[in-house]
Amino acid sequence: MTRSFDSSVLPDARNLHVALVVSQYHREVTDRLRQGAMAGLKQAGTDEEDVEVVEVPGTFEIPLAARCAAESGRFNAIVCLGCVIKGDTAHFEFIASAVAHGITAASAETGVPMTFGVLTTNSLDEAMARTSVEDLTNDGPSNKGWEAAAAAIGLVNALTTLTIGSEIPAHLEPPEGG
Repeated sequence: MTRSFDSSVLPDARNLHVALVVSQYHREVTDRLRQGAMAGLKQAGTDEEDVEVVEVPGTFEIPLAARCAAESGRFNAIVCLGCVIKGDTAHFEFIASAVAHGITAASAETGVPMTFGVLTTNSLDEAMARTSVEDLTNDGPSNKGWEAAAAAIGLVNALTTLTIGSEIPAHLEPPEGG
């Protein structure tokens, strides 16, 4: 049986504790990513008090903060939100690659689902087009923050499905008191 993932249909996310690790750099973009992620989590049933926003100075700092959040044991999933806009030097490629690899490694090493809501665009206009906040209730998937939150929920559910019949890993269980 094949299961497909449709980010416009959000699964139930009640009782999930989620960290949003958000870059402060390009705040005009990352604020919109955060709004999209929060709207998606809320629509899926996550209470606002079960979402913790962790701001970091730039996108490069996201993987370490995400790893620390995962190692805290307080979260079922981590949504990583940032923006890297291409300039005239190779800096863009180094940052984008390091962040992608860092998030992947942190998730694999901790076993906590982490999603990549980091835009890598050629211009600010491209980034803004991918972070629509016009109608987050009906048009959430046009916001990449929404998509990253939906992917986090979907990954937690997929991993929970894979552990049926065996002991569920502690990071997939809702934290105590939640």
